[in-house]
Amino acid sequence: MCGISGLILKDTKQNAVLDIHESLGLLQHRGQDSAGITTCGARGRFYQCKANGMVNEVFTQDRIEGLHGSMGIGHVRYPTAGTSSISEAQPFYVNSPYGIAFAHVSR
Repeated sequence: MCGISGLILKDTKQNAVLDIHESLGLLQHRGQDSAGITTCGARGRFYQCKANGMVNEVFTQDRIEGLHGSMGIGHVRYPTAGTSSISEAQPFYVNSPYGIAFAHVSR
């Protein structure tokens, strides 16, 4: 199983990344293969950081500071299918036609 966390803040001037990062630390037992966060900032711009490894390895202070926006999703992966490739780290992001980020849990 994997772990997913999402957050939308009422105050659009606040950053959601610190709360999402903390929640992924609490969900770390759900997956140790990879971790990722995608946030959405002003005018719909997406910011993303994901890599193989544990939450505290993936998210350095510099990487956290680069994730802006009042909403976002986070994911920790436990591979039940596929490989341990970085291409399978989530959240996934597709920029066509307008942009969407998503994460899923397989059973």
